[in-house]
Amino acid sequence: MSRPGSARSESPPGGALPCGVCAIHADAVLRSRRECHRGPRWIVRHHPDPSPIAGWAFLCSLRHVQGPVDFDDGEAESFGIALRAASRAVQSATGCDRVYAIAFGQGAPHLHVHLVPRFDADPETAAWRVADWYRAVERGERPAAPADDVDRVVERLRARLREQPPE
Repeated sequence: MSRPGSARSESPPGGALPCGVCAIHADAVLRSRRECHRGPRWIVRHHPDPSPIAGWAFLCSLRHVQGPVDFDDGEAESFGIALRAASRAVQSATGCDRVYAIAFGQGAPHLHVHLVPRFDADPETAAWRVADWYRAVERGERPAAPADDVDRVVERLRARLREQPPE
């Protein structure tokens, strides 16, 4: 693990399995297509293809930390502000009624908060049903969000985050 306050995103040392989130953050192609903001502590990016919903984004720690228990003081102080700014950007970019913020930290041991648009008119985005939607897209049982829709939302997210950065 990197030392507290490190601005680099790095995979776990010492032969631990590579971190999938760090790999995404280091991938130049994915960065150019889906990254919406990169600051000294936080990255906001759209879900990679196939995306379940246009606007499904992530707030990720730049530094490789599993969760808030590992935050340095700067990360701890700025997390709420970053989460609010990223959530507002998702709401603005999608027109959704609310934004779910979900973090488990087990699938990838690097903090990545799922920011999921919730549309009151669509019961399939309600509460845990959105997880069923996610898994159905992952299994190929439901179509992913159209790429053009995702591209438009990514551009709106970038514009909103330039106006109101999360840090």
